[in-house]
Amino acid sequence: MLAARAVATAPDDPLAGLEVADRPAPPAPPGWVRVDLRAAALNHHDLWSLRGVGLPADRLPMVLGCDGAGVTEDGREVVVHAVVGDPAWAGEETEDPRRSVLSERHPGTLAEQVWVPARNLVPKPPELTFAEAACLPTAWLTAYRMLFTRSGLAPGSTVLVQGAGGGVATALVSLGAAAGYRVWVTSRDGGRRERALALGASAAFEPGARLPERVDAVMESVGEATWAHSLRALRPGGTVVVCGATSGALPPAELNRVFFQQLRVVGSTMGSRAELERLVRLCATTGVRPLVDAVLPLADAREGLRRLAAGEVFGKVVLEV
Repeated sequence: MLAARAVATAPDDPLAGLEVADRPAPPAPPGWVRVDLRAAALNHHDLWSLRGVGLPADRLPMVLGCDGAGVTEDGREVVVHAVVGDPAWAGEETEDPRRSVLSERHPGTLAEQVWVPARNLVPKPPELTFAEAACLPTAWLTAYRMLFTRSGLAPGSTVLVQGAGGGVATALVSLGAAAGYRVWVTSRDGGRRERALALGASAAFEPGARLPERVDAVMESVGEATWAHSLRALRPGGTVVVCGATSGALPPAELNRVFFQQLRVVGSTMGSRAELERLVRLCATTGVRPLVDAVLPLADAREGLRRLAAGEVFGKVVLEV
């Protein structure tokens, strides 16, 4: 089975521990379903894994990848939900303290085949290609949950997206515009600002810029570099929804601004299977589609991850099997 695996971890050179090669398929857990993958999308989670974050040495080698779409043994076209919960957990998957994501404890989707619990499969509608469907389970599901589950906003609200260009940010712009939000974005790169406008953003600004007015919510994934601006950008009573901290997770809290302005700081991570079903249906019925930056063969996984690490990607990189 051809697969992209982490065989070692290196905090400063993540690609040093990457292997793309044919290897025997891993044993399937009892009762899990095999999916013959047709496409898989890359995420920064893959690079963090190669750095050793969330992937200790005793779990190596590990097949990378959270996002995938393919065909089951009985011919069903499916999208793979990446969150694997405890079978005994009765609540929502993202609140399960024992949950993991594919490629953390179980082999992931950067391979010709993946095995998952049956409940982790969502039907792929014919309106979506395998490449488009493969982009949805991580970055797009994260954006969906931030906008529609965690923010508490109604259509017509103004939303600021910090850091245009990545998979989550482009999903926030596309989904927000389709749902009737006024979406503003920030980026250091003028070309990325222009591309965000073409994608549906109403306005684009340099990082830290003074905005024309305060916004109802900020979608925050950058962390230390943008946190102060995110709080200053909010109207009194506004909400900052946090899904990550790529520039650092320990900014000054500015609690005086939080309590005096009565701001809400809301965490958000991934999404549930039910939310993935709704996201897939939304894309199928509205025509909203993930922005695919490049499609490469699985054998070129190293090049795709190199581009992702170098910040050369606007949207998603998809590997076709």
